[in-house]
Amino acid sequence: MALTTAQTGLNRARRGVAPGGPGKPANRKSKLSSQTRKTFFWLLLPSIALVILINGYPLVYASIQATHNGSLLDTGEFVGLDNFATVLASEAFWKAARFTLVFTIVGVFGSWLLGLGLALLLRTKIPAGGTFKVLLLLPWVVPIVVSSTAWNWLVGTPDSLIPSIFRNLGLGTPLFLADPTLAAITVCIFKVWVSFPFMMMMTSAALASVDTTVYEAASMDGATRWQQFSQITLPLIARSTYISWILMTIFCVNDFPTIYLLTGGGPVDATTSLVVLAYRTVFQDFQTGPGVAIAFLMTITLVVISVILYRQIRKSSVE
Repeated sequence: MALTTAQTGLNRARRGVAPGGPGKPANRKSKLSSQTRKTFFWLLLPSIALVILINGYPLVYASIQATHNGSLLDTGEFVGLDNFATVLASEAFWKAARFTLVFTIVGVFGSWLLGLGLALLLRTKIPAGGTFKVLLLLPWVVPIVVSSTAWNWLVGTPDSLIPSIFRNLGLGTPLFLADPTLAAITVCIFKVWVSFPFMMMMTSAALASVDTTVYEAASMDGATRWQQFSQITLPLIARSTYISWILMTIFCVNDFPTIYLLTGGGPVDATTSLVVLAYRTVFQDFQTGPGVAIAFLMTITLVVISVILYRQIRKSSVE
């Protein structure tokens, strides 16, 4: 009986803060005159043309390179989709794809969970909360070159700080950037470390828009802290959560400096992601066609993931 009462209170609280409140929102659409529409069109046309030119020309040129067997200096002969077939049949591509998938999953959800936890913590009254928040932003604010240098100092060699601590504790001397498995784990942790402040800020902004009276009403109806979190907090910040997931997925898949500055894609290609593989293929192996084909496959994958998450954003309105 108590559980039913708590559930009813949660549903009532959520309806009370739903966008637009109870009832149907008023129709505020105004009809624009034909002359106004024409004016808007001509004002927007230069900007639209500029955006199409800036984004369209590289896309068309990359499409030409992906379908030709050339180099950085010469377009080469037309080969159709042979470059895509070559890439998809390559073991190096699928190895890089697997690491990219793991790197993205850990980067997105690891940084989100850590950012969510810290955002909830910052909503409470803690000593020097403002200073604490500024310090938490440092991993995101500090240039990635400085961060990667610091991490190399911490774990890069057997005599670095963290391996030395392990050795002094009698746990051996782990080679964090020389062992393939440890290198992959280290790179993923590094990505979470440099990304969680972004997720924390996104979540903090979403939590700030939640009315605290909702929690008071839920508490009066007997809802537990976990019920309030799972059935009020998470649904109310769902839109911001999905948006942050989309952005962080794009950041992770396209993240070149985090990996390249820390490990260079090694050892034995254990931390080579698709963007690092595309860079090597184009600028080190001078195979422009396959390298651009890898980039196109990455783009297609990102578009599909973004569309899926965008549909979840549209479904996440609180009932």
